[in-house]
Amino acid sequence: MLEYTDYIKIFIALLAVVDPLAIIPIIAVMTPRDKPPELKSIARTVVLTVTAVLLLALFTGESVLIFFGISMNSFRVSGGILLLLMSLSMLQGKISETVLNKAEVREGEAAETFAVVPLSIPFLAGPGAISTVILYAQRGHDINHYLMISLDIFAIAVILWIVLRATPWLTQRLSQTSINIVIRLMGLILLALAVEFIAGGLKGLFPVLA
Repeated sequence: MLEYTDYIKIFIALLAVVDPLAIIPIIAVMTPRDKPPELKSIARTVVLTVTAVLLLALFTGESVLIFFGISMNSFRVSGGILLLLMSLSMLQGKISETVLNKAEVREGEAAETFAVVPLSIPFLAGPGAISTVILYAQRGHDINHYLMISLDIFAIAVILWIVLRATPWLTQRLSQTSINIVIRLMGLILLALAVEFIAGGLKGLFPVLA
């Protein structure tokens, strides 16, 4: 088990990757303001889906890598590159197409299933979030370690639920500029995290760099 401060860092990293505030403009556009029951249903579906996906990644992600013969150091580098691409888009106040592209948005609107796809997957619990969970999960193997990361995931789920339920109130008080500022700050944290993952993976693959 890691130090408690490390689990706070994991929470902050996950919060930066999931970035709940980035969902506000999408929910505001796709959900009629005069239908609060619909927003309540969407919030419940999104939170349950995101939590399930991240917990699945936590408890089975490393086993999947072993099954496919992928070393953790290789996954660190590839996951770090993915987070790097996401962070560069976030620093520009944009949503990276590695997370959500226009075709996925159109498909979600047409099928009226956007609460699961693409809102939960891959917008919130996408490759970046899944990679982050797997990379932190392998830092310990005792049950307490997994329980602490699970608590981080549940904390993210609570924040996500609050943001979703408060979207009508937030859209009246937060401008797009304010949201973009938060996204850029999260992008900066994510960029540092990406560099850390890439550096750690390269040191593992090429010990001479250590």
